[in-house]
Parts: sequence; C-alpha cells; structure tokens
Amino acid sequence: MAGKLIECVPNFSEGRRQDVIESIAANFRGVKGCSLLDYRADADHNRLVVSLAGEPEAVTDALIGAAGTAMAAIDMNAHQGAHPRIGAVDVIPFTPIRGISMEECVALSRAFGERYFAELGIPVYFYEESAKRPERKRLEVIRKGQYEVLKVESAAPERQPDVGGPALHPTAGATVIGARQFLVAFNVNLNTADEEIAKKIGTFVRASSGGFCHVKGMGVALSERGMTQVSMNIVDYQKNALYRVLELIRMEARRWGVEVVETEIYGMIPAQALLDSAAYYLQVKDFDPDQVLELKLLGMGDGAE
Repeated sequence: MAGKLIECVPNFSEGRRQDVIESIAANFRGVKGCSLLDYRADADHNRLVVSLAGEPEAVTDALIGAAGTAMAAIDMNAHQGAHPRIGAVDVIPFTPIRGISMEECVALSRAFGERYFAELGIPVYFYEESAKRPERKRLEVIRKGQYEVLKVESAAPERQPDVGGPALHPTAGATVIGARQFLVAFNVNLNTADEEIAKKIGTFVRASSGGFCHVKGMGVALSERGMTQVSMNIVDYQKNALYRVLELIRMEARRWGVEVVETEIYGMIPAQALLDSAAYYLQVKDFDPDQVLELKLLGMGDGAE
C-alpha cells in the first residue's frame, strides 16, 4: 500500500488520568510512516480523541499497541462519562486522504478488525461504509444502551459483534471500526447548568430528530465547568456548514434565555470548513479559498517531485 495516505481518529474511554492518556499517545510518537497530529482529552466526557495520518500499515501497527495500552489501563465496569461508549477503545475510523479509495479503506478496516480481535481478544462491530448490516452504518445504533446494556444484550442475534463474541471483553468491552468520510467534531457550550435545555437543543439540531441532515447531536452536562454542551458530529461539512448549525443553536438557546459561551473543535478540521464560516460572518462577497495566502502557496507545490 505504498504511497497511500489515510487519516485515523481513534477514541479512547479515558479523559481524566493524565498518565494513562500520555501512555496511550506514546504509542504514536516516533513511528515511521505515522504522524500524531493532535490529541486531546475531556474530563466531563472522560474521553481521549487522537488524530493520526500516515501509511495504512504504520497506522494500524501503532493502533494495536495503543489499544493494548488502553486495554490494560481501562476497566469499562468502572468507567463513567458524559459521552456514549461501549469499549476502552470505543471507535476507530479510517478516512481516505490520498492514493486510496473509500473501497480500499473499507477493506483495510475489515482486515484490521479481524487482526484486532485475533491479537487483543476485543470483539469488533463494523460501522459506516464498512457496516455488514445496513442498520449498523449508524454508530448510535451499535452503541444503544452503551456498554452496560450491550454487555448483557450482545448474545442476542441482532446485537452480536461482527468479529468475536458474542460476549464482550470482560473489561475492555468492544470496539467499533469502519471507514468514513472526514468528520468535524463540533461542540457548542451554553451558559446554563440545566442539562435538559442542552438535550432539547441537541434533539432539534440532529438529523435523526428532523434537524439538519449530516448532523449528529446530543446535550451533555459539563459539571466541572458549570455549563452544558451541545456535542455534535458534522458528518458532511459541505452539506451543512458550521455557521448554519451554530446559528440554529443560538436561536433555540434564546428561547430559554440561554447564550452560547464558546465553541470547541475536537481534533483536526479541513480549512474549507473554517473558511466557509469565516466568509459568512465577515460577509465576504465572492470569497475564494485561493485568496488565503498559505493555501495558495501550498497549492503551488502540488506538482513538485
């Protein structure tokens, strides 16, 4: 798979113990062919999000090491956090960047899922483009009830893992693996501690409840900060821009006398997603990304050997 470049954003169920966070991230440092682009943890979500890019073989080798570290340190039976989860390594998505098709990423994810279970003993569910059952394209379907329910229901035919099982790993649970397009993790924080308000707004904004297409959302409490959050995944930022989603949340929040305090972008984001919102708020007429100096300079080198 020489010359192929993928992005991978594994999510780990640990956002509070800094020593565990650093030990997981250490698996991605200094690995030839794999670049650690970003990693950040949230204590309220109790979750670590790592952004990687590199050659498929190097990335998958590093993932096995990181999963082993997480498996040894995280016991799902004791885990608590605001973010839905079913495993110590909760989700591993592969995204094509260059020289590799979505179909190849699907094949990569499925082969990796088999290897993952064989080496670690953690059952695997396939989702998004890699799903083997239509309903499992949606991550929320697989995670229904989270770890606590799934460990009881995984023996049922409709809930059995795609690889391994039917029982989950006794402490590490299960992992969801798949191929998907680029996703923007976008959070909007509100100046209220009333979690019900955030939950209602999350319902209004998400596609499954009649909101924006290509948007997944939920309301969660940020207890340590005394705020609440509308936590979202924008699965197609070109179909629904960040500014459009933010303005709907701002409008709905005002119904309860609540204001937006700040927004968060978790992990990496395409420049175009930010430029679309910048052009909207600045009211730039006929804005062209080629007007951004750094992007233009980068583009000048596209044909270099």
